[in-house]
Amino acid sequence: MPVAINAHQLGRMLSRTARHIGSEFVEPLHGIRLEADDTHLYAIASDRYTIAVARYRHHGLDGEPFARTVPASALRSLREWTDAQHGSDTITLTTAEGRLRLSAPHGELAFAVTDDQKFFDWRGVLHDVLLQDPAGSVPFPALDTRFLSRFADADDKVRVRTADGRATLIVGEDFLGAQTPLRSRSEGFGVHLAEDVEQVLADWTPTLTGARPVAMPDGIPAERRLRYEVTQDPAETVEILLRQTLRSTCDLFEEDSNSVAAAASHASSGVMAWSAYRFLDALRTADPKLAAQIVADVAEQLDSGEIGEFAADAASLAGHDPEKWREEDEARWAQQRAAAARKGATADGRQPKAPLVRDADGS
Repeated sequence: MPVAINAHQLGRMLSRTARHIGSEFVEPLHGIRLEADDTHLYAIASDRYTIAVARYRHHGLDGEPFARTVPASALRSLREWTDAQHGSDTITLTTAEGRLRLSAPHGELAFAVTDDQKFFDWRGVLHDVLLQDPAGSVPFPALDTRFLSRFADADDKVRVRTADGRATLIVGEDFLGAQTPLRSRSEGFGVHLAEDVEQVLADWTPTLTGARPVAMPDGIPAERRLRYEVTQDPAETVEILLRQTLRSTCDLFEEDSNSVAAAASHASSGVMAWSAYRFLDALRTADPKLAAQIVADVAEQLDSGEIGEFAADAASLAGHDPEKWREEDEARWAQQRAAAARKGATADGRQPKAPLVRDADGS
């Protein structure tokens, strides 16, 4: 019953759930559960206080759904083997009697598993947490930060929903988790914490008295990026590329039909923006962390203003001759200027445009 998944995505699923592995004294929870249905491959881990589920839309399931728990003792070998594969390589997971086998273009790995090992109904647990109604409860739950820190690898940003006395829901991209609140103060958990908001007000009012209320409906605002700075956020980069593609397409048809150079410029801009979007979208699918790193690196390079030098160096490393390209371009521009001079006009008939990027003072 093989199922296929991208190597980077398998490694990411393991990373997002590994912190939640249960105690060695609770065998069913001492590992990461891998389950496959017709649509997704899931990685599930729980220590009874937290639960984490990461999923990936697999490349195809050949046969019946399956579920096996990778024991904690095998996880190190599994991670090292997965990391050794090329990120875009396809890994195939196959079950056999007492075995789980992973196959990739550059190697295979197999380890023992318990075929009929029982596991809790994680779907039912999370379904209950997802549907719980926080209305009517006091929104002041107490959480153990040691457990909360286990969600550090869940995603760069997560959404949470809390209800006093009920589990806190934690949601990321293709990730769903929950953490139980502190219940027993007699056991030493949270004995130093305030019982309710009124007690917090009583404790802190002397410190905050006299302070002028400041409206911050969205919390602490993000640092404002100057207009001419390039974003380092992959999602915002995707939006910029798609908007540029649509803008260039519209300008291509709305531009003066007699301006061939302008039409060519808009067409080239749209093609480059669309190509960059497709490449980035593919990279985000293959390896989200690498995509974020590349976007950040490109932003720094664009902000430096030295992309011409970077491009020349990259061309040379790729075996091209950038100096020859420059000479060919200069020869073509000279021909265009000569032809325009004979016609008594500029090469493209356009007036100089205002710069696309201005300094902060508008100059």
